[in-house]
Amino acid sequence: MLMILGASTEMEKSLQHTATELVMKGFNSTAAEAGTKVTGGQSVLNPWPIIGGVATAICREEEFIRPINARVGQVLVQTKPLGTQLAVNANEWMRRGELEQRAPAFVAASGGLAAACERVATLQAAATACMIRLNRNGARAMRDHGASAGTDITGFGVLGHARNLAQSQVARVRLQLDTLVVLRHTPLLASDNTYFGLLEGRSAETSGGLLVCIDEENADAFCAAVSAADGTPCWRVGRVVACDADQQPDAFIAKDVTIVEVDL
Repeated sequence: MLMILGASTEMEKSLQHTATELVMKGFNSTAAEAGTKVTGGQSVLNPWPIIGGVATAICREEEFIRPINARVGQVLVQTKPLGTQLAVNANEWMRRGELEQRAPAFVAASGGLAAACERVATLQAAATACMIRLNRNGARAMRDHGASAGTDITGFGVLGHARNLAQSQVARVRLQLDTLVVLRHTPLLASDNTYFGLLEGRSAETSGGLLVCIDEENADAFCAAVSAADGTPCWRVGRVVACDADQQPDAFIAKDVTIVEVDL
């Protein structure tokens, strides 16, 4: 695995050294958790602190799943809730003293600023727990329980990644999202900030979960395996449906979509 590291030139020197050392330590620790190690990379000076990397692996064909074999009748399973983008933004608004201005409906529904800040702190903790959890157990369960396709849910939002997945299949299929599973309170935050597109499936996720296409008879066992390994639930959120002759392979959110808010 290669690491790219940017040390911030805007930080005071002692803080820069401490922050950079801790970021590198966390990166190496996570690489070890994933069963790999950092063997090189590049370091630069940059106004903003940056950490990232690229991993490569060599494996046999039977050891991985090509994300191209979804079949009509399969169900869609999601392994992490949506809403991290709103969670971290709300935390930043709170830190800057802007929460009442940026999310007035949320503050009012919470019963005032103090209670709203408590909710944001809880939400941020839940989002952080999601973001630091690897998708390793979900990926292993995909192989163990016969999943035929899948994608992570990151920068394009759940709908964007579902569309890319649908358009990559060998069979002509469409992916129907019947349920959006989100972190608690994020829909209310979204009502004041519709440009994030949370309930339209457009909100970006950082270190989001997996969206998995799997036979219905294997879905419960898959969810149970991931839940046992990670300590958090998975959810059925949709299904693979036929693509009519006059349609293009795509993904869409059902008109009667169910919004499920969850705590972690």
